Amino acid sequence: MRWLWLPMLGGTVYLVVDALRAGSVQAAVGYGIVGLAITWWLSPWQGAGRARHADVVARPLAERPVVIYWRPGCTYCARLRARLGRAGRRATWVNIWQDEDAAAFVRSVNGGNETVPTVVVDGEPLTNPDPARVLARLAAA
Repeated sequence: MRWLWLPMLGGTVYLVVDALRAGSVQAAVGYGIVGLAITWWLSPWQGAGRARHADVVARPLAERPVVIYWRPGCTYCARLRARLGRAGRRATWVNIWQDEDAAAFVRSVNGGNETVPTVVVDGEPLTNPDPARVLARLAAA
């Protein structure tokens, strides 16, 4: 899945060039905007500059009540982020595609699978938890 952004980018370029050859600038711009947005959503660089697993676990437990391990292109992660709304900003988000230690941690608590979102609430890992439970903990923080 980490490479899925490449064919998306290639398809976007193809559609834009094809639309320009046909003389449809509006279609080319539309394809470009939508295609690049989806490419960005699938890219492993989305969310650059976020927390690293090693830095998170170095903090005392009281300073990390909610840690969310996620990856770009994950619809369940997008659903969780949307359901948390502004409260989600209080959580620590760790991109497993940017941090191999984070990916290893997620595999260790999910039977060897990189299942995301994996949310750690007060030290307890939860795989794809109910957003209401995470929201309740964030509200208490």
